[in-house]
Amino acid sequence: MVIDEIQKAPALLDVVHELHESNRRLRFVLTGSSARKLRRGAANLLAGRLVETRMHPFMAAELGAAFDLQRALTIGLVPLVWNAADPAATLRAYASLYLREEVQAEALVRDVGAFARFLESISFSQGAVLNLSEVARDCQVGRKTVEGYLGILEDLLLSFRLPVFSRRAKRILVAHEKFYFFDAGVYRSLRPAGPLDRPEEIAGMALESLVAQHLRAWIDYRADGAQLYYWRTKSGSEVDFIVYGPDVFWAIEVKHAARVGSKDLRALAAFREDYPEASVCLLYMGRERLAINGIDCIPCAEFLPGLHPAEKQLP
Repeated sequence: MVIDEIQKAPALLDVVHELHESNRRLRFVLTGSSARKLRRGAANLLAGRLVETRMHPFMAAELGAAFDLQRALTIGLVPLVWNAADPAATLRAYASLYLREEVQAEALVRDVGAFARFLESISFSQGAVLNLSEVARDCQVGRKTVEGYLGILEDLLLSFRLPVFSRRAKRILVAHEKFYFFDAGVYRSLRPAGPLDRPEEIAGMALESLVAQHLRAWIDYRADGAQLYYWRTKSGSEVDFIVYGPDVFWAIEVKHAARVGSKDLRALAAFREDYPEASVCLLYMGRERLAINGIDCIPCAEFLPGLHPAEKQLP
């Protein structure tokens, strides 16, 4: 028995509970696009009877030969958008209508206009260390309001934050988390672009976002307790992603460039110096798999399709 958007009728959880207790052969699949009402209300969360899982946008491995890296960087991998007859229009509608209507439907904010400004402003924080005070100034609202808006995005499963990897730290690290929208296409649709914006900057962040969402999906589908982090020292050395778990320890840097050299590997080299147990690699937009100073440089078009939950290690 499948019940979609269960958060819109939390009382159904009592019915599910009763049916399950009366007939243990019944199996239920409960899906939803928001955890807010369930977590903050008095809903029956069926303690001990639920197995929680997350459904992510498509992974390249799921699409197989249909995966196109450039297309994914432009429109993202949300199934509704990827399979649409007009993906660009569907993405615009998703960002401008769905996000705002979902917020209005759940009566989450009083000023929808302020929330719309927040969505635009926070898009400039994609892949960056989060500064809520700066976002609040840009939106002309209080910091507490911005904190509430960010909580809404996370409860609606539209964004996530990456903590700093600090285990056995040998250097002084930053303390703040990084922010990401859950899909590269959604990020691009919300990120304003004009004459003052460099296309390569937006494209570079879209690539980093695409890698981030793949790594999150890979980690969640494997369900072995691994976590996704980033690493940044006070002096400015940064590695985009750290995957750390019982049987995996990877440091991954992402470059939106067709060519890479030793200077692009400095942060990875510094991380490897501190953590010789880690495997390190750089992902880039070239076509050849290279090894520079003992560090693998892997084309994104090869890495992403090779990232499959059935595989215990990264490609």
